[in-house]
Amino acid sequence: MLSSEEISVIILTLKAALVSTFITLPIAIWLGWMLAKKNFLGKLIIEGLINIPLVAPPIVTGYLLLIVLGKNGIIGRFIHELFEINLAFNFTAVVIASIIVSLPLAVRNIKSSFELIDPNYERASNSLGASRISTFFRIYVPMALPGIISGAVLAFARSLGEFGATISFAGNIAGKTQTIALNVYSNMQIPGKEPVVTRLVIISIIISLVAIIFSEYFNKKKNYLVR
Repeated sequence: MLSSEEISVIILTLKAALVSTFITLPIAIWLGWMLAKKNFLGKLIIEGLINIPLVAPPIVTGYLLLIVLGKNGIIGRFIHELFEINLAFNFTAVVIASIIVSLPLAVRNIKSSFELIDPNYERASNSLGASRISTFFRIYVPMALPGIISGAVLAFARSLGEFGATISFAGNIAGKTQTIALNVYSNMQIPGKEPVVTRLVIISIIISLVAIIFSEYFNKKKNYLVR
């Protein structure tokens, strides 16, 4: 049986992953479409910045978040002074860290879906008098939907396993910012906590496996776009 602490950790992890995915998805759709269909100055730089969390050590990402959005950070200081809001070392920080590390996966997946869509569909839509916004929501989004869903699932799965950026920016505070990954890390250092670690690891693997299966399923759906 799971203890109340373990249930609390699982709920907090799922909540953070769901909230971050909900926020990440519209941003990823916009960036994916822009990078797939538009040519503009600095495009490679923007794409590189988006993908930094994929290659940089997660602890570095967390540190950068801290010096930018922390209470005494470049931007965080002004937010704290103007709105008395602290973005670091709380649940908000967990969500922000999850968004930053999961955004590249969502963008890459959604971008590839938009790239598969024949531009002739857009030309046909424009010739019929449809606006760009109407074309986007009636042509691009429905045709790229499998990739969008796959990107959302990947973002959710990545958020579930986030560790480095979270522990740096949000801390490891029980009941407040301690996710499954952080709880496992803490309990690994306590003798006799092996059963707790094992249960949480198994639950984490099951959730991640289900997410990956869903992602692969919708990835295969993208093949229909080229037919």
